[in-house]
Amino acid sequence: MRKDKPNITFDELFDKVTTYITNEEDREMIQRSYLFASEKHFGQKRQTGEDYIVHPLNVAYILSEINADYQTICASILHDTMEECGITKEELEKEFGPEIANLVDGITKINKLNFGVDNNEAMLANHRKILVGLAEDVRVIIIKLADRLHNMRTLWVLNEKKQKENATETLEILVPIAHRLGMNKIKSELEDLCLRYSKPDVYFSIVEKLNQSKLERNSNVELMKDSLITLLNSHGIKHKIKGRAKSIYSIYKKLDTGRRFSDIYDLNALRIFVDTEQDCYQTLGIIHSKYRPIPKRFKDYIAMPKENGYQSLHTTVFGENGQLYEIQIRTYDMDNLAEHGIASHWAYKEKGKAVLQSAMEEKLQFFRSIIELSNEEESDEIFVNSVKEDMLKNIIYVFTPKGDVIELPLGSTPIDFAYKVHSKVGDSLVGAIVNGNIVSLDYKLQDNDIVKINTNKNSFPSREWINIAYTAQAKNKIKAYFNRIDKEENLKRGEELLSKELRRNKISNVDFFKDENIDKILDELNIGDLTELYVGIGNNKYSPLSIINILNNTELTKEELILSKVNSNNNVVANIKNDIIVEGIDQIKVNIASCCKPIKGDRIVGYITKGNGISVHRSTCPNISDIEERLIDVKWNDNIDKKYSTNILVCARDNKNVLIDIISKTSSSDITVQSINTINTSEDFMFDIMVLTPNKEKLLKFMRDLEMIENIKSVERLIK
Repeated sequence: MRKDKPNITFDELFDKVTTYITNEEDREMIQRSYLFASEKHFGQKRQTGEDYIVHPLNVAYILSEINADYQTICASILHDTMEECGITKEELEKEFGPEIANLVDGITKINKLNFGVDNNEAMLANHRKILVGLAEDVRVIIIKLADRLHNMRTLWVLNEKKQKENATETLEILVPIAHRLGMNKIKSELEDLCLRYSKPDVYFSIVEKLNQSKLERNSNVELMKDSLITLLNSHGIKHKIKGRAKSIYSIYKKLDTGRRFSDIYDLNALRIFVDTEQDCYQTLGIIHSKYRPIPKRFKDYIAMPKENGYQSLHTTVFGENGQLYEIQIRTYDMDNLAEHGIASHWAYKEKGKAVLQSAMEEKLQFFRSIIELSNEEESDEIFVNSVKEDMLKNIIYVFTPKGDVIELPLGSTPIDFAYKVHSKVGDSLVGAIVNGNIVSLDYKLQDNDIVKINTNKNSFPSREWINIAYTAQAKNKIKAYFNRIDKEENLKRGEELLSKELRRNKISNVDFFKDENIDKILDELNIGDLTELYVGIGNNKYSPLSIINILNNTELTKEELILSKVNSNNNVVANIKNDIIVEGIDQIKVNIASCCKPIKGDRIVGYITKGNGISVHRSTCPNISDIEERLIDVKWNDNIDKKYSTNILVCARDNKNVLIDIISKTSSSDITVQSINTINTSEDFMFDIMVLTPNKEKLLKFMRDLEMIENIKSVERLIK
C-alpha cells in the first residue's frame, strides 16, 4: 500500500504532545478521547484500506507539531465521530465538556457542507457560512486545515477527476485561509500537493529539474553557509543557519509568469536565525559589507510586517562562486510566527482560547472585513464572490506616507485604498498621489506603492466611483453613502409634497397633524413614524393624496383610482422592468405575497391592498379564496428572467444525511436552497425549505427528484 507519509500510532502522538502538555489531567483527557474514538470507529475503514482511526491520529499529530492545546488535540481525534459514528453533541459534551464538544460540532458542520468551488449559489452560500463562522473559534478552521492536509497526503486513493476537484477546492478556498492565518508550513505543503494532483506533468517536471541540480545547489549552499558562519562568528553574532528548500509550487508560479528555470536565482536559499531584532539588522549589515546585494531585492518585513504578522529581512546577494543567494534573517520568535502564524499564539497554562482569539482579533482584519461584508444586504453569490475577490486572490502591500502597511487585492485603486483607511477618508477623497506623482482614481495600485490621499471636508463621493472601485468593501461604503443621501433627499421632498397637497386641499397643518390623525395614518400604512412617511412620499411609495384620503374619504381612494384605471382599460404599455404586468397601469407598486409565494408559471391574481400597492397571490391561495372585491387580473412578464422564492415542505423517515442529499440535488436543477428550518413532530422529520427557482416547471422537477431520495416520504408546496 502506497503512503506519502508514515502513519502515526497513538503512542507516537502521545509522546509528541507530552513534550509540551505537562498537565496530567489534560494528558488523561487526550487518552480518553483516543479510546472513545477508537471504539466508535472500530470496524470502519478508509478508502486507503486502513483502519479509520489512522486518519484522526494523523490529523492530531499534524496539530501537535504546532503545539496545539489539549482541547484541539482531543477535538481532532474526535472530529469524525459525529458525522461517521452518529455520536451526538450532547454525548460528547457529557463525556468531554462543552469546549471540546463545540469544536467537534464546528468541524462537523463544516464537513457536512459541500466545500467546493462550483459557481452554484447554494455552494456559495455554504462558503459564506464557513467563512463567517471562522470568527467564532479559530481553532475549528485550524483543525479543518490539518484534516485537509492529511486527506491531501492520501489523495492518491481517489480517481483523477476527484483528485483534481479536491486540489482545486483546496487551492482556491483553504490555501488562502492558511495564508491569512500565517500558517506557512501547512500552506506550503498544501500548495505542493495541489499542484501534484491538478497538474502532475508540471509538478514532476519541476521535481526532475530540482533533482538534476540538487548536488550543485547543495554544494553551493553549504559553501555559502560555511562562509557566513565564519563571517558572523568573527563579529560575535550568535546565530543558526540552515538551507531553505524552495517550494515546488512557488517555483511553478514563477515559471508560470514566463521565467526560465535557470533564471530563478533564489533556488539557493538560506535562513539565518538570531536572538534579537537588533541582531537581525546587524547581521544584514555584516553580510552586505562583504557580499553585494541586488538592488530592489531587499525587503524589510520587520519594520513593516505583513498583515498576518509575518516578520523577516529578505535580501539577495552575489555570493560564493558568483552564485545568487536569497537570504532571510529573523529571530526565533519571528520564525515561529512565520511558520505557524496564528497557531504560534497557543497558550496552555491558562486562558489558551482567549489568548488565541485575542491574537486573531489583533492580527487578522480579514475576519472583520468578512463579517462586515456579511452584514450588507447582498445575495449569497455577491457576498462570496466579494470575499473571493477581496480576500482570497492575489494581494498587494501598499504604504501610507507614514509607512503603515495597507493590504489590498490586486486590481485595487486609490478609492479602495481610501476606504480601507477609513470611511471618512473615502467619502472626502478628491485626489491621489502615488510615489510622488498625481494619478487618476482608476489607477491600478502596485506592490510597494506609497499612496497619499488628498481630501476635502466639503467634498463627497461620485456615483461613478462604484464602477471604478475594485473591492466590495469600497463599493458597499459608497452605496451606503448614497443611501443616506437619498433618504435625506426623499425626506425633504416628501415633506414638501405633503405640505403642497395640504395647501391645495385647503387643510391647515394644525388640523392635519393632530396626534389621532397621525396615529391613524401610521397604523393604516403599518409604518413607525413621520420620517418613514415622508421618505415613502419622497420616493413615490405613497402619494400625498392617498395620505390625505386616509382621513378624508370625499375623494377617490388610491385603491379606487387603481380600479378605475383598470376598468377603463387604458392602452398603456407595461413597464418592462416589472415582474408582474397589470394591464392598464404603467407604474404601480407590486408585491409578491409572502403567504403563498407564487413563482413564474403559477396562475396568479392581484389584490389591491390599502396603501401598499398590489399584492400578487396564487389563484389557489386560501387567504383570498373568499374575497371577490378588490381583485384584479395580473400576469407574469415573460421578458423578465430571474429567480423567485417559495417554500416546500419535506417529510422524511429519518434525518440522517437527508439535508446533504437535498443540497446535492440542487447542483443540476438550477434551484438554490436559501434556508432550511426543522419542524419538530412526534413521528417523522419535517423540513420547511425556502428555495429560489426560475419557474414552476423546474420546481416541480426538483420536487420529483427529492421524492426519489430513499428516506423522503413526501414533498409539497407550502402556503403559510
